[in-house]
Amino acid sequence: MRKWTIDSTHSEIGFSVKHMMISKIRGSFTSYEATIEANEEDLQGALINFKIDVASIHTNNPDRDEHLCSADFFDAEKFPHITFTANDIVKKEDEYEVTGNFTMKSITRPATFKVEYSGKGTNLLGVEIVAFSVVGEVNRQDFGLTWNQALETGGVMVGEDIKITLELQGNPA
Repeated sequence: MRKWTIDSTHSEIGFSVKHMMISKIRGSFTSYEATIEANEEDLQGALINFKIDVASIHTNNPDRDEHLCSADFFDAEKFPHITFTANDIVKKEDEYEVTGNFTMKSITRPATFKVEYSGKGTNLLGVEIVAFSVVGEVNRQDFGLTWNQALETGGVMVGEDIKITLELQGNPA
């Protein structure tokens, strides 16, 4: 097994959620750290840990970002991190199902992400790197993110399910 750290300048943690029942709002987190200890060509048995700085949320709207960091949503001052620790990894054809403990606002629930090994290469400094694409979904209400607003036309302002996408490049630790 080899230990990798995520290269945040060549990686991205993004999310999307329904807005007004008809469109999607997309955003990202710009500050995070992660380690993966694995055989990159077979993730089974890997040790995977993520820590995201909630206050680094970015949705291209500073007022919305401030609202998301408030007690209405993430309460970033009181709960500054979102974490994930893998505890079960199953290979399914050419991808993996990685299940682990997902913690947001001090509430921990199991979450499963589909992980695709994108390959390895050598960067301009001659260092071998690896890449992974990750997709998953969590229900925000399961983690205490319950703020919403009813719409006059029916439905609500913010959907419950948050789609999470990660494009990760790992460098040797």
